[in-house]
Amino acid sequence: MSTDLGPASGKETRELVHFVTQQTRFALVNNILQHPKQLPSMYELEELNPSVSDATVYKHIQKLIDVGIVKEVALDDDQRRQGYPWKFYGLTEDGRTFLEEHNLLAAEETLQQIYETISDKPEKMVKYENAPRPEE
Repeated sequence: MSTDLGPASGKETRELVHFVTQQTRFALVNNILQHPKQLPSMYELEELNPSVSDATVYKHIQKLIDVGIVKEVALDDDQRRQGYPWKFYGLTEDGRTFLEEHNLLAAEETLQQIYETISDKPEKMVKYENAPRPEE
């Protein structure tokens, strides 16, 4: 599968849609979309997917990075604070465009509303959710 989200054949496009909509990967894309800053840390992604091992979450995020849907962004050294995350995961511009073109962003607003109603977040997750994020 190509990692270039540019023009692709119909078959390549279908394969990428199928790849992105695999259950765990699509859940992770939705977690990114529903996050208040659309840049969750790995810990937040792991907490939002308790039935999936941490290693599996990491593996699927890496796969989404490899195909260009997701990017890893990090705080500069001088912005990092001890006890807070410094790496975050968000959609690439091409990834957002691809998802939009294939009607996979239709529930974005609903996902954000659902996220806001989660009341039993662990204290660490709330702390991480409010951590500084890189400026884009």
